[in-house]
Amino acid sequence: MSVYTEVGRDELIAFLGEYAVGDLIDYQGITAGIENTNYFVTTDQGEFVLTLFEQHGFAELDYYLEVMTFFFKHGIPSAHPAADKQGNYLRTLCERPAALVMRLPGHTVDGLATLEQCAAIGEMLAKMHLVGQQFSYRRVNQRGAEWRESIAEKLLSQLPAAQAEMLQAELAFQASYSELALPWGVTHSDLFRDNALFIDNQLQGIIDFYYACDEFLIYDLAVTVNDWCVDEQGVIDPQRYQRLMQAYLQHRQLNEAEQSNWNLVCRAAALRFWLSRLQDQLFPREGEITHIKNPDAFLTILQQHRDNPLPPDMMQPA
Repeated sequence: MSVYTEVGRDELIAFLGEYAVGDLIDYQGITAGIENTNYFVTTDQGEFVLTLFEQHGFAELDYYLEVMTFFFKHGIPSAHPAADKQGNYLRTLCERPAALVMRLPGHTVDGLATLEQCAAIGEMLAKMHLVGQQFSYRRVNQRGAEWRESIAEKLLSQLPAAQAEMLQAELAFQASYSELALPWGVTHSDLFRDNALFIDNQLQGIIDFYYACDEFLIYDLAVTVNDWCVDEQGVIDPQRYQRLMQAYLQHRQLNEAEQSNWNLVCRAAALRFWLSRLQDQLFPREGEITHIKNPDAFLTILQQHRDNPLPPDMMQPA
């Protein structure tokens, strides 16, 4: 959600003129996140989030908007894209594909998640995985095992010797990932604390589905655990972990294969974000306002999963 493309006021007024959303009052760039250009937009008829997609084309964006619409229609609190006067969800702005999405109430979780927030996100993730089995569109994970192997080769020579050695060992450990026989379906695959909106401990909505794809359902769960359940030291906190997992498991149980491969998948999820943040740090893109997240946070999580796998008894409902 960094600002890579600056949108002028006149350009935005012309863009909004293609929608029945009223006249522009104000807009401002959003500095959180790292992938796309985002603005909060206020008109005399409501509040919206404008996204300019820096790396996605029109064809693949249709999928993401279908995901958002599907979940919205099936009772998952997700932001619904606004259609223009011709019924299209996507238009061009500043030579980028652009979408205008309804802004949901609430705020992202800027600090550590509370136990109640962990439970709320665990419950909603399970409901997403269940209802998502009805979603018929398919999309391969662009940040899956093949990407992890490819980007690791690019980054190895840039790392300190100890980290490079650990990365090579981790790739070897995760080599069987693509052959795992685990339940899969449409996943958010980026459900961090800055992609959910709360008022106090009440979940208001889930946003930013632009990494949605077909993946193992426990990969989506692992991505969520790795971010929501950390403590002040940046490692998985047992209480947060237990609350999130119990809430999830009350709606969707894990089968034997998922439980057996939980550690491997947690490590794959941590590796994915360690590598992507390393790439952003070592090969940054230019932008007017950019926010590069610290890759060391996921190095810490990955090391924890390597040294102290999450105990299986925490994966049972109360």
